[in-house]
Amino acid sequence: MSKIETGKKAPAFTLQGTGGEWSLKDALGQAVVMYFYPRDNTPGCTEEGASFSSNFAGFKKAKTLICGISADSVESHEKFKKKMGFPFDLLSDPDSTVCKLYDVIQEKSMYGKKYMGIERSTFLIDAKGVLRQEWRKVKVRGHAEEVLAAVKAL
Repeated sequence: MSKIETGKKAPAFTLQGTGGEWSLKDALGQAVVMYFYPRDNTPGCTEEGASFSSNFAGFKKAKTLICGISADSVESHEKFKKKMGFPFDLLSDPDSTVCKLYDVIQEKSMYGKKYMGIERSTFLIDAKGVLRQEWRKVKVRGHAEEVLAAVKAL
């Protein structure tokens, strides 16, 4: 497994999502913002998706695709997307293959118990498929705006 590195080609993958099968290679020619999030319908994940959604026009104007990735099922994603009115696809990574590829499975702690889970992370890939920027341990407030500024700076 190749280590993910800024300035290098982003690892290719194909996943099922709310728009059917989605491959990173099919997105060549436009920038891509991939955000990894823990779970559908949780407060932080809902807020993060809503923030990307409210900035969607700016990303579209900058010819940038957005996709959210979590381990939830496509069925769960369909309900979440419909409920929230997200204008972008949510991709299902049930066995965490892509999460591991992008190194977002990290040790977390809740109520004193340690477990492995998805660390909220975002990756900006340019139109040539090169990873330009990554954000780890994302704090939701203001994050989508920060990512949009980075997209505009490409």
